[in-house]
Amino acid sequence: MTIRRVPSQRAIIDRRALAEQIAALHGAGGASARAAIVAALRAALDEGRRELNHRLEETPSAGHEVTAGFSFLIDQLLRVIHDHVTTHLYPVPNATQAERLAILAVGGYGRAEMAPHSDIDVAFITPGKRAPWCEQVIETMLYLLWDLGLKVGHSSRTVADTIRMAREDLTIRTALLESRLVWGEQALYEELRTRFWNEVVKGSERQFLAEKLAERNARHKRMGDSRYVVEPNVKEGKGGLRDLQTLYWIGKYVHRVGSAAELVDVGLFTQNEYRTFRRAEAFLLAARCHMHILTDRAEDRLTFDLQRQVAERMQFADRPGKSAVERFMQYYFMQVKRVGSLTGVFLAHLDEEMAKKRSRTGFFAGWTQRPRMFKGYIVEGGRLRAPGDAWFRADPVRLIEVFQLAEAEGLEIHPETMRQAGRDAKLIDGKLRRDRRANALFLDLLSGRKDPETSLRWMNETGVFGRFVPDFGRVNAQMQFDMYHHYTVDEHTIRAIGLLSQIERGLLAGDHPRATREFPKLASRRALYVAVLLHDIAKGRGGDHSVLGADVAYKLGPRFGLDEKETDLVAWLVLQHLLMSRTAQKRDLTDPKTIEDFVTEVQSLERLRNLAILTAVDIRAVGPGTWNSWKGQLLGELYDAAQERLRLGHKGNGRKGRVTAKKDAVQRLLGDADHLVDTIGAQLGDAYWIAEPEDIIASNLVQYDAAIASKNQLSIACEVDETRGATRVSVIAADHPGLFYRMAGGIHLAGANIIDARIHTARSGYAVDNFLVQDQNGQPFREAGQMARIEKGIRDALLAQVELVPKLAARPLAHSRAKAFDVAPRVDFDNDASNHFTVIEVTARDRPALLNRLAHALYKANLIVHSAHITAYGEAAADTFYVTDLTASKIKAPDRLAEIEAALLAAASDQRQQQLEKA
Repeated sequence: MTIRRVPSQRAIIDRRALAEQIAALHGAGGASARAAIVAALRAALDEGRRELNHRLEETPSAGHEVTAGFSFLIDQLLRVIHDHVTTHLYPVPNATQAERLAILAVGGYGRAEMAPHSDIDVAFITPGKRAPWCEQVIETMLYLLWDLGLKVGHSSRTVADTIRMAREDLTIRTALLESRLVWGEQALYEELRTRFWNEVVKGSERQFLAEKLAERNARHKRMGDSRYVVEPNVKEGKGGLRDLQTLYWIGKYVHRVGSAAELVDVGLFTQNEYRTFRRAEAFLLAARCHMHILTDRAEDRLTFDLQRQVAERMQFADRPGKSAVERFMQYYFMQVKRVGSLTGVFLAHLDEEMAKKRSRTGFFAGWTQRPRMFKGYIVEGGRLRAPGDAWFRADPVRLIEVFQLAEAEGLEIHPETMRQAGRDAKLIDGKLRRDRRANALFLDLLSGRKDPETSLRWMNETGVFGRFVPDFGRVNAQMQFDMYHHYTVDEHTIRAIGLLSQIERGLLAGDHPRATREFPKLASRRALYVAVLLHDIAKGRGGDHSVLGADVAYKLGPRFGLDEKETDLVAWLVLQHLLMSRTAQKRDLTDPKTIEDFVTEVQSLERLRNLAILTAVDIRAVGPGTWNSWKGQLLGELYDAAQERLRLGHKGNGRKGRVTAKKDAVQRLLGDADHLVDTIGAQLGDAYWIAEPEDIIASNLVQYDAAIASKNQLSIACEVDETRGATRVSVIAADHPGLFYRMAGGIHLAGANIIDARIHTARSGYAVDNFLVQDQNGQPFREAGQMARIEKGIRDALLAQVELVPKLAARPLAHSRAKAFDVAPRVDFDNDASNHFTVIEVTARDRPALLNRLAHALYKANLIVHSAHITAYGEAAADTFYVTDLTASKIKAPDRLAEIEAALLAAASDQRQQQLEKA
């Protein structure tokens, strides 16, 4: 392999001048000149890096040129160092056969694709018998390289050892595949190469292909198994540089090509596909170089903070509705998407080649499965293939039909047909988009009963999806710059459609029993599939995507073939697709006004069913771990309450009837201890009985009774609540001002996150408070030691045995990556959401003990907190409080509201700590 030509080489490093300088230094100082020689080498290295960094700044996308430049710089340094060591330190006037050495660049260095902080992978190859001279030279060279601060991955082997180990080790075989002679004995290198191709590669092509694909699949799984994760690994992630390199390795191994360009000659790529290959590779290499320079280390993960900086360095600019970083990441995802398309075509060709070479033996020798015709297509080996190159040009509607048939029949699409579809996607124009048959086929595909997700993903890979539905094309590869969404908008949408299909087929009944049960009752299943497709369709347009998306729905519904009633339903679902999750997670579901307001908007059981299922798939498709049993519990409670209200209207139980029914249910749960409802339960007002579920009330009454019996002034109970996906912490203590914020601080000190809190005061003057808490991963605390730590944290905080402010301030941020985002604190008041309370919602950057600080601000403002509901959205948190003043009244005076807002903004902002310390 030859290194690609690097322009203005002497501006990077002048090897001849450097060699002369080192020779002069050695001549003047002999062995004592080592420090000066290292200094000269380091100066040359630093100067070369500066020049290449400058070139990258001048041409931010010059990935190939800059990585080749870094490889050239190391080549020249290695040559100078080798010549210095063999000429000045260990000269051999008459070298024997054993005193020969070849220095090989391997791995990425061998490919001449080195980022600024890439490891330098070098193989020192010696003849069959290694001489002491070789060992001296290798050791001295390595020490000089290490003194320069270079990370050198090295091996030192004989030709025979190298061949033997390559047969056994896939990594060594791959490294040798990319080897390049940097300096030394050409004949030794040629001997190794000849033996490698004849003794290692020959006959092992199929094994290498299988092992490389298995290695790739394992790597994808480690990296999230999607090319659309929002913090991708540029090197190892799906669709990243390693995937491109894997294609090259396989192609080279099977066809013995010397460069990626030769993959065109052997028919694995078309010329256009090769240009796509090079464009994606250049962009990814450039992005990686920028990342290394920005972090001053070998950083390959494109984290949120780096995304802004790399976007700026690569000269992406803001556009209306889309920031520079979102445009940069959209371009990034378009490149990795193309890598995925290339991979499919490439591997399919190889698979066919291997199949032709594979000889059959035994009973089935000479037998091949006969292809069959299906609606004009060829079906062979479970794959659907177009019968000719002009198939789509003859009737462009087939560009939709092929994906619909694949879904309906459970077939794969032949990669050659995928290639044709990608090439001919440009045939899709306004006339085809209005074609009734094309739209009917698309609607059948979208609401397919087998696996619409896979076929839609294929459709998206070819570009047909975005051409046929241009509104979808606008969100193609569009990321959402936050820590909540894990995938790009198009990937999130396709995953949501897949989840909807799984729910319909009963595959997610364990996690979504209600959705599975209600799905068959839908009046129009296809309307819900269209709603899921369109719910985020208007993101990135600079306005409320729900409102803008509803407008899109009114336009696309009739085009797809929906009737007026179905279109109205889809538009409403898109407009209100966040209503149910916001209500469930941010409002008190035991407050009748919450249910009344929700039902006023929903209006019908049909809408409720559709919205509930859409909400479930939308949350779950956000990313791994986003859906949990707590969210399922909240949505279920809201659904059941709304369903009852819609069915019975105002005929449902009034307040008194609800309390009586709840008491009867708790008595049944308590069994022999049912008398506690009439004794201790009498101390608790109707608000408590309405707010708390039966199982928690029963537990509270038993705990209260035990506390009285033991004359315990403070009782703390921790219990895993699997149904709610959290640990329940119940505290019974003498009520006093500031109790809530102190308890919250104690829980935070124990490392727990509060997701829900209900605060009650009994007629006896004791507080009965119930918290639901989770760990940093959104899971319940289960270990006895963890629960003991929570109990100690609360006890210490309430008994003033610990200073909360400095202790909480010292806790590290849960998400240090959150610093990459600007989350401006915001306070909203709502006096209409409840008949009895003022509802305050505070949105701020999520940080340790945010709830404690906000609760402290409310305490200082002389407000009583009755319940708190906490929702995390990645880097942001929304904390909702139901409060009254000291007279149990709502807060309505404008100046009072302004005063409270200022206090909460100070608590939520970066200056919050100073505010607390002054208090």
